[in-house]
Formats: sequence, structure tokens, C-alpha cells
Amino acid sequence: MESISDLGMRIAPERVEEQTEVIKHGELFLVTLPDGSVPGGYPGGLGLYFRDTRFLDCLEFYVENQKPMLLSSGVRYSNFYQGDLTNPELRLLSGEILPLQTLHFRFLRLIEDAVYQRFRVVNFALSPVRVNLSFKLGADYRDIFEIRGMTRARRGRFLPPICNSGEVVLRYEGLDGLMRHTRIVWQPLSGDITFDDNRLTINYLFELPPKGRLYLFWKITPFVGQGPAAVESGNRQEFKELFVQTAWRQKKDYVQWYQSCTGFTSDQPQFNQMLTQALSDLRVLYTQYPEGWLVEAGVPWYATMFGRDALITAWQILAVNPDICRKTLQLLAAYQGKKVDPAREEQPGKIIHEIRRGEMANCGEILHTPYYGSVDSTLWFIIVLGDFISWTNDLSLLEEMREPLLKALAWCTDYGDIDGDGYIEYAGHVSGGLVHQGWKDSWDGVPDPEGEQVKPPVALVEVQAYLYGAYRRAVRLLKLLGEKEAAQVYAEKARVLRENFRRDFWVKEGGYLGVALDGAKRLVPTVASNMGHALFTGILPPQAAKQVAYMLLAPDMFSRWGIRTLSRREAAYNPMSYHNGSVWPHDNAIIAAGFRYCGLLAELEGLASAIFEAALQFPYYRLPEVFCGFDRRPFTAPVRYPVACKPQAWAAGSVFHLLRACLGMEAVSGGVAIRKPLLPAGVQRLRIKGLKVSAGEVTIDFEKRGDLVVCIPVERKGDVRALIET
Repeated sequence: MESISDLGMRIAPERVEEQTEVIKHGELFLVTLPDGSVPGGYPGGLGLYFRDTRFLDCLEFYVENQKPMLLSSGVRYSNFYQGDLTNPELRLLSGEILPLQTLHFRFLRLIEDAVYQRFRVVNFALSPVRVNLSFKLGADYRDIFEIRGMTRARRGRFLPPICNSGEVVLRYEGLDGLMRHTRIVWQPLSGDITFDDNRLTINYLFELPPKGRLYLFWKITPFVGQGPAAVESGNRQEFKELFVQTAWRQKKDYVQWYQSCTGFTSDQPQFNQMLTQALSDLRVLYTQYPEGWLVEAGVPWYATMFGRDALITAWQILAVNPDICRKTLQLLAAYQGKKVDPAREEQPGKIIHEIRRGEMANCGEILHTPYYGSVDSTLWFIIVLGDFISWTNDLSLLEEMREPLLKALAWCTDYGDIDGDGYIEYAGHVSGGLVHQGWKDSWDGVPDPEGEQVKPPVALVEVQAYLYGAYRRAVRLLKLLGEKEAAQVYAEKARVLRENFRRDFWVKEGGYLGVALDGAKRLVPTVASNMGHALFTGILPPQAAKQVAYMLLAPDMFSRWGIRTLSRREAAYNPMSYHNGSVWPHDNAIIAAGFRYCGLLAELEGLASAIFEAALQFPYYRLPEVFCGFDRRPFTAPVRYPVACKPQAWAAGSVFHLLRACLGMEAVSGGVAIRKPLLPAGVQRLRIKGLKVSAGEVTIDFEKRGDLVVCIPVERKGDVRALIET
């Protein structure tokens, strides 16, 4: 994904909260502070979003014009929020003093097609309390790219709100000709309503007896295009039933999701919670589009379709839910490039980078309609297809993917290799597009040893390794499709690429891989994590692979929370940067898979333990998109990256990818092999239940006994075998 700072975008730094709460369903998501509020004018990404547009930028609650005090907050199933608050000490209109912690406020929120909210007040005073509550809501209808810092010459226009009994509709007409509405319905209907600069305030004056309770119900719905029809008001009982029905429906959805995935249970409760949270995050990001399903990249900045991110995530969780892999391949094949369009960097056979559907995309102010500026998405498409077929033996999908596969392979030579030297390069010269087009695609993501940006066309080290991995998988796929001559062609391409790669990318003085070849085909010897992505592909001989691994685990690269994106000896190093010294869980998980491939088990165990231990330091034991690369110190936690996405797809997928690497789990003909398994630090026993592979399912128990991990298949369903090597 591109960084927050791409295209001159900046997030206002004045106030950044340590934690936000996110609930999401489909394309609708709400990001708030822990107390459930979205303060008007707050910098950053707070708000209610739908299709790349913010439909609420203000959602506040006051008691006697004072902010309440947060007691606790939490999210369950990634779509249910509960916040508990209380009052500060207040002087009431009567002149009386209301002691602090007299009133208890509880917000319950669910999200589906709308945000459903139940608000409850309880009076714990010994006498009646007469107090004023006020709720402020507002909508700025800003495009996500505006919020990330892009400026616009002009915007659409706000229309006067529509106000009925118990209902307000805020309205905006975009420059794309589409109307956008936010409908707010509440019950009970009493309360004074005022408007000020597209802000709605609802005031309630009420009196509660001792232990008395008050309930308010809300429904907030976004609309794009045609606005809401008739007035949607109802009585309290109808609202209560709607809230309960939505809660049960959402709970059922998550139960079904967990049941559809491989189950993981260990003797370590925190480890189990980390796995459960990652599964929940994957579900909330798994989104249906008109053309199909895929896992969106992350909230709030990347809650949309990203080719590279969706493919890597599907690859990471192949052992968790292979159906996601199938659907991801099908959806991205539907968007595969069909023509040469330099403005959007589209080329025949190329897999998309990103698509947006907000006002700025509709008006042509950004390229993402869709945008194809990713140099490696097409390679990942081939890799994921190859590994999916190995895992499932789903030859019907392979036949369905015949043409997309052939087109993707043709792109590699016809368009990806700009100068015909056998390497994939990117030019990065399209106005409004990405300068760097690998996974480190921020504007400063590929520095040379002096800290200057590498001049294009750029051939990234990991991209050539992906190409080798894609060619190797293509050989098998083409044979299965009966394309024997084509298979021989790509086998030869893979052989030549492997031979040339070591010659052109190896830094002889240091014994490692440089980050890229620049536009003059000079090797850029920057020490970066990119080289670690070469290990899982097999492009390096064993001794060279070990040298790369040891380089990555040296103190300048390994923070002991994870491997940094850039060595701290490099001029461009900054542990607080997006790509030049930070730690990315998915980056580490791919490197860990390479350690397993190369048989570096002690190194794998140390790296996996570091990332798992880092996860347990974050709220909900959830790995964020990225965290800072400062060294691990006693009694400290990883330093958070202020605007990291959470939940984020390939961070959630990393948990399972790391675990699979530890267990030595790989597909074999007709089943799965477990080779020299490891268990993460602190875990003595682990059960993997209902692992779907080939034509069946298998349940496997793992137990640590001294220095060995014993592995026992306990149940099989269908035609599947399990090979164990301890």
C-alpha cells in the first residue's frame, strides 16, 4: 500500500490518540476514540465511512455541556462496541452539585447496513437527578484522499438538512453529480434540535429517580445516489427489537465464520486470543463487491480492494480458509488489465493495485478507477494460484484461471520487463501515480546508501525473487493444463533468472543482496528487509540464503521485536518512518517462511517468538499494520506507529503465516506434510481442527516434549493424508 505521505499527502499531527475503536461490516465502518466519540474538527481518520466518503465527522455526547469520563471500552467480533462512561462533578441548573460518578452511561453499537446504537443512563444517586444531555452530529462528506491530505480546487455543495419528527437527513451534492445523505433516526422523539454549520445538536432534559434508567435508540444510515425514501421512525419497542435482531444476526454470522475456518486451540489463553482476534479482523475486512469477495487492506485508509494486499493475505491464510484464496483470484481476474492505458498504468494481463469509488475517483481527480501501479501484484497472482492448486488440487479453478494465468505470464515479458534483460522493472513516472511500486511504495521507500531515492527504472530485489517463484509455479500449472511446451519455456526462464540473479544482486563485499538495480543497472547495496523475501522462493543457493538470514538477524536489522525494514546503519534510517526502519509483521512473516524453506529453524523460532510477543503488547493482542523499529528494552512495549491501520489484512494474516512456518506445514500430493514442527514460546500444546486440504479435512495435535514437538493426526474426513516428520 502507498504510505500516508504519498502524493504530498499528510495527516495533521496535532493530536494523535494512543488507541481508537473500530467497528465494520461490509463497506461501512466507524472509527472513534475509546469513549465512542468523534470530536468535530479532530485531525486524522475518525468518523463514519462508506465508499471512500466520510458520512459523519462529528459524533459527540455531553452531560451539562461537559465531556463525560471514560470508564472502559471494547469491541467484540469487530462489529460490536461497548463504552462505559460516567459524569464528572457537575453544577446543575438548580445550583446543586452532582458528585462525580453518580450517573452511568453505556453505549452499545452494532454495525450492519447502518450503525445501530442503544444508549442507557442509570442514576445511582439517593435522590432524583434532573440533568441535560446533548448529542452533536455532523457530516463533512470528505473523500478519504482529502482526509489523508490531498487538496481540492473545489468541492460540492451542502444542502439544507431535512428534519422530521425523530429524523434528520444531512445532505451533500458532490461534483460527481451524486447525492450523499446521512439519515439519523432516534427514539424516543423528545428533545430540542438545533443546527449550526451543518452540525446537528439534540438536547434532552430529563429527570431520573434513584436507580432510574433511560434508554435512547439510534439508527444512522449512509446513502449514495438516491436518498432515503419515507420517514423511518418507530416506537421504542420497534427500535429495541431491531437492535436485538441485528445483534443476533451478526453473532450468527461470526459463529459461522469461525466454523468455516480452521480452528486453533492452545494451552496458552493469550495466544488463543491473538489467533481469535486475527480471525475476527479477517472477517471484518472480508467484503463483498459486485464482482465477488476479497479481504480489504485495512481501516481506515485502505478499506478497499488492493491487489497485492488481497493476494498476500489470501496466501498467508491458505491453511485457514482456502475459499478466500479462490474468491480473491476470481475477483482479481475480473479486473485484470485489458488494454494499454498509460494514465492508469493499465496493461494487458496486469493485476490491479487499487480501486476507489468516492467522489474524487468519480471526478477523475485520482487515478484509482482502477489504478494498476503495482509491479508485483501480477507475480503474486501467479504465486497464489500455484500454491492454491497445490493445497486444494482444485483443477476446475485452474481451468477457469487458464486465460488469466497465460495473460499474467505474458505481462511479465511483454510489459513488466521494460528493457528485455529478464528482470521486472517499474518506471514510476505517471503524474498522480506511485513513484515506487513494490510493497514499499512510499515516495521515500527505496533509498540508496546516501539516503537518496533510487532512480527509475527500478528492478527491486524481491520482485525478481517473486518472478522466479511465479515461473516455478507456472511450470507445474502449465503441465496440469496440458501446455507442455510452454512449461518448458518457463522452466528455462526460471533457470536463467536464478543464474543471473545471484550475479547481479549479490553484494560481494558484505555477503548479502542489494535492494535493487537502478535505471543504469547499477546495484544499490542498501541493507533492507527486501532481500528476506527472496528466501521462500528458492532463488538462492543454501549458503547464500544463510548469509542473508544472518544479515537480517544482526542487531542493526533485528530490533528483537522484529526485523526492521531498513538497517539502522543506513543514512535513510528512521525507526518512526513508514518504510525506512519500522517493523512490518507481514514482512517478518514472509521472511520467517523463508527461514523455514531454508531449514533455519532456530532463526525461525526466534523471529516468530519476537512477533508473537509484540502482538501481546498491543490492544486486543492485535498486530497493527506497522510499528516503530526502536530496540526492545526491558519493561517496555513496541512503540506504535501513530497512523497505522488496525485492523489490517496482512498483519492479521501474519499470525497464521508465522504459525504455519513454525509447524512446517506444507501441501503434498493428496494431503499435508508436517516437517520438524516448532511451537511458539510459551505454548506446550496446540490443536489444529478441521484443516481443509486436498479433498478432505484433518485434525492434528501438537505437544512439546523436551526439545521435540510430537505431532499426532487425531481425525480425518474425506480423502486426505498427513505425513509427519519430527
